[in-house]
Amino acid sequence: MFGEKKYIFNKETLSYEVANVSVKGRLIRTLAFIAVSVGVFLGYYLLYTRVLGLETPKAVILERKNKELLSNMEAFNQKMDENDRILLEIQMRDNIVYRPIFGMDEIPSDIRNAGFGGVDRYDYLEHYENSDFLVASAMRFDILSKKAYIQSRSFDDVSILAKRAGDMASCIPTIFPVMPVVHNHLSSSFGYRTDPFTGFAKMHTGIDISGPNSEPIYATGDGIVVDVSYNFFGYGNNVIIDHGFGYKTRYAHLKEATVKLGQMVKRGEQIGKMGSTGRSKGTHLHYEVIYKDRPINPWNYFNNDMTSEEYQKLIISGKSKG
Repeated sequence: MFGEKKYIFNKETLSYEVANVSVKGRLIRTLAFIAVSVGVFLGYYLLYTRVLGLETPKAVILERKNKELLSNMEAFNQKMDENDRILLEIQMRDNIVYRPIFGMDEIPSDIRNAGFGGVDRYDYLEHYENSDFLVASAMRFDILSKKAYIQSRSFDDVSILAKRAGDMASCIPTIFPVMPVVHNHLSSSFGYRTDPFTGFAKMHTGIDISGPNSEPIYATGDGIVVDVSYNFFGYGNNVIIDHGFGYKTRYAHLKEATVKLGQMVKRGEQIGKMGSTGRSKGTHLHYEVIYKDRPINPWNYFNNDMTSEEYQKLIISGKSKG
């Protein structure tokens, strides 16, 4: 603008001549033009926003983008709701079905649903609009991710045992420790009972099976003999077999043990003879199932559908393997 020339018409010479405009004049006109432009812009802005109550195009665009982001976040939260529901169903099946099948304890809910520590974990979201919503969403996503991770680790553990399912099936103590015939009968159940020596209620950690003296006693699952001992004031002659997978069985008050410490035994293989040694008032077998060092009811493991003929075949098979 400063480099432009201005011409005026001279009526006397009837021609255009260069106008003599000072630099100061040009500067004043330039500043006046800027002032008028700024004034027009401000007037337009105030009219548009204050008088008409409208938003600027840029504000409209930002607002639209913000709404789109919130809509996406809400959809994301709905998806997390659905995934959380599905994961909860998987967790229930894992605790109630999958893990118990392989003798595994359920994972406590306080471990599955544990949150994250640290008050400053989500402080990077605090300066955003709708920060509470963003923080809550981020926290939900982290918790859901952790729950999914814990579940995946549980499935890894179950998968490892599933691959050994064949071995496990032969190790779990599922048969009677004696031949299921009439002269061998249950004489005392698992649980609290009146102690035959003291007359007081006492926990009975196994079951008692009465039968003839020297009645053969059989291993109820594959395993290794980890104890062959005698206790005069307790179990008398007793044998403990470690079946793996957290399971052990005890055979007590035996007349004699027919296995040795460290011996590998198969299901149906004879490990002793029924007697009345130790703290006993008659010929019987005290039989225990111990899972992770805790006695549990052996009756829950017996295959009650097995006939005497089938048991006999199993005993013959155990003899051939022993």
